[in-house]
Amino acid sequence: MPSRTMRAMQLDAPGTPLSLRDVPVPVPGPGQVRIRVTACGVCRTDLHVVDGDLERAKYPIIPGHEIVGTVERLGEGVAALSPGQRVGVPWLGRTCGACPYCAGGRENLCDAPGFTGYTLDGGYAEYAVADAAYVFPLPAALGDDVAVAPLLCAGLIGFRSLGMVRGARRLGLYGFGAAAHIICQVAAAEGAAVHAFTRPGDTAARQLALRLGAVWVGDSGTAPPAPLDAAIIFAPVGALVPEALARVVKGGAVVCAGIHMSDIPAFPYRLLWGERMVRSVANLTRADGEAFLRVAARVPLRTQVTPFPLDQANEALARLRDGRLTGAAVLVP
Repeated sequence: MPSRTMRAMQLDAPGTPLSLRDVPVPVPGPGQVRIRVTACGVCRTDLHVVDGDLERAKYPIIPGHEIVGTVERLGEGVAALSPGQRVGVPWLGRTCGACPYCAGGRENLCDAPGFTGYTLDGGYAEYAVADAAYVFPLPAALGDDVAVAPLLCAGLIGFRSLGMVRGARRLGLYGFGAAAHIICQVAAAEGAAVHAFTRPGDTAARQLALRLGAVWVGDSGTAPPAPLDAAIIFAPVGALVPEALARVVKGGAVVCAGIHMSDIPAFPYRLLWGERMVRSVANLTRADGEAFLRVAARVPLRTQVTPFPLDQANEALARLRDGRLTGAAVLVP
């Protein structure tokens, strides 16, 4: 009997367009589940994979790590999930469980991880297979599948970043895209005065930031009305690090939230002096996901999404690359 096939957008080599292919429907192995994909967010990390900015990707690869769908088939030994259940699949797809980081409760820093849509096939397809232990059940209270998809990475990474500066009264967000427009709502709900920094002339992003609770918006190179307690940089632009350091108070922190960033230019030590701190965010833990999804349902979060058919994945990526998206793009198989 011939195997079933599915449509998938596949990347054969870095720097090339994705190709629409008919490929075999994946079969879940022990501990895995097969998911019928109903929505998959288009993340900037996908763009870095496609453009070849990240090393050690698997080729060919099906990108996509903001997956929402329905469990269709269980692999051997899976008991925590059931067919028909709505679930989400994030960036962190597997960890070794044995390295010092995993043993110390820091699985986001695992020495031998697997990442969805990067080293493991992802959700730019009609079906995806995932390790059941790294899949999140998604309650109905979160909203429809397309709206939920960006929460699975943009929201999760934003939430982990916010946790590093929680308590900041005046918070700057540099790069008001998918992640910032989600975490702006969380920070505002927690009482922070959010200051949003956008590309020059990006009126749509400015208006969105104000609607979602920001108290001030401005270009990335301008000074806010008062010094910031902390800043999170979502844009992959290294030049924003010294810019943000110049805007935070003594003892303030600047968090770099992306997996890839252009080189940080040299800057005078006086920007760092005063116990200012620069740190990065790496991946996520499952505990991050569980905590964030509870917050997302409670706030509740509203996502600004632009849906695209699966076969228009290249167009969605191009619009993200060129800054022609407000909020997040989501593929719908």
